[in-house]
Amino acid sequence: MSSLLRVTLITLALLVSAGCTSKPILNTQHDLPANAQVSEEKMKTVIVNALQKREWTVQRLSPQLVQAEITVRNQYYAAIDIRYTRNSYAITYRDSRELGYKDGKIHRNYNRWVNNLDSDIMAGLRSNGVNEAGSAAQLFEQTGTTK
Repeated sequence: MSSLLRVTLITLALLVSAGCTSKPILNTQHDLPANAQVSEEKMKTVIVNALQKREWTVQRLSPQLVQAEITVRNQYYAAIDIRYTRNSYAITYRDSRELGYKDGKIHRNYNRWVNNLDSDIMAGLRSNGVNEAGSAAQLFEQTGTTK
């Protein structure tokens, strides 16, 4: 095999694999068991603490809604809404830049950021005695959707 053909095939393989970074957007929703509800203020505190831990910036706090954004390496931007009540919360996509959003798909790093945030929120709730079966990522992998 000639060197030129080998380089061409390797380049083509790299381009194809680079194009496969787009995944369906991960939106999460968790309903807490009736016996494990927390106050809305506690839910908001847990969410804000998780956002700060993952270096998201809280843009707006209002009753039952937290809006946040993150900028990574001064280039990649994502914005989310987190709606919450005493017994549930949901993380939903709002906006992004440089993450290749198109037709409900986005760069896989966005899903990783949301999954990490979701895990931190659940960990914060567990430390307050709340327990819920399965993470958003597990549910997404099993069904391709969230609750």
